[in-house]
Amino acid sequence: MLKVHRRSTTTVGLALSVMLTAGHASGQSVTSQSDTSQRGATDPRAAQPERPTVATHAYTVAPGYIEIETGVQDMRPRSASQFALPAVIKLGIVPRLQLELQGGYVRNTTQGPPSTTEAGASDIAIALKQRVLDAAPVVHDFSVQGSIKFATGSHGVSTGTTDVSLLLISSRPIRKGELDLNAGYTRRSGNGTIAPVNATLLTASFGAPIRGPLGAVAELFSYPGTSGPSGTPPEIGFLTGPTLQVRPWLVFDAGVILNIQHMGADAAYAGLTYNVGRIPRFPTSRHSPRH
Repeated sequence: MLKVHRRSTTTVGLALSVMLTAGHASGQSVTSQSDTSQRGATDPRAAQPERPTVATHAYTVAPGYIEIETGVQDMRPRSASQFALPAVIKLGIVPRLQLELQGGYVRNTTQGPPSTTEAGASDIAIALKQRVLDAAPVVHDFSVQGSIKFATGSHGVSTGTTDVSLLLISSRPIRKGELDLNAGYTRRSGNGTIAPVNATLLTASFGAPIRGPLGAVAELFSYPGTSGPSGTPPEIGFLTGPTLQVRPWLVFDAGVILNIQHMGADAAYAGLTYNVGRIPRFPTSRHSPRH
């Protein structure tokens, strides 16, 4: 999910870029992701949501299948408003390997005098997630995700930097739910004037079914403090809300993001995850392990 802290007309772009490169619009299915990945062994079109939380899970889309995640987020700190439409397209390449294309739209408005509005496409990022361990000691199911963000966004929205990120992902079932733990690091180009050169991310997210297709998710996430001209103090937020799995391949979500420390304000969000299906004639192995 989009990072919600803002301090200038360019910080909305920075926030979205953090989401794209350190753990994008993420979350958990109504059932646990362990259940989802098992179901994917027989139903590769079963959706595996990474939204709505900041954390992502360790699992990947089945080879040859496309999954889309998108949503809206609105935040209204004092004398300003921030609106974002993040979007992610996921493609299973081979078993355990997933390619992602990340982007979106951002609008940032500040109240006058004078009032200003800056809006447009956010920076584009490309990510690869590789699962490397199953049921391992300590980390259980474990994946590594690397990504690179390019300065392709609109003026006032883009950070103007090229960002390289690494995300470590651990997922484990707990009863009928799942716990996802993430730790991320981002290195940016530039001199740190608009965006910190170095940034980190820590998250702990839990999702579980409630009844039938209805589930819920909760997450505590932190962006530890950064240094430099655009440095910020440590930021902490808490996200929670329901999820609704209306079909095996379609999951809706909604909820709130609460400002615990230095996030700027509370926010509301809503979105969906949709597994489109398999690309015709996409080459896949006849004997694919669970994704």
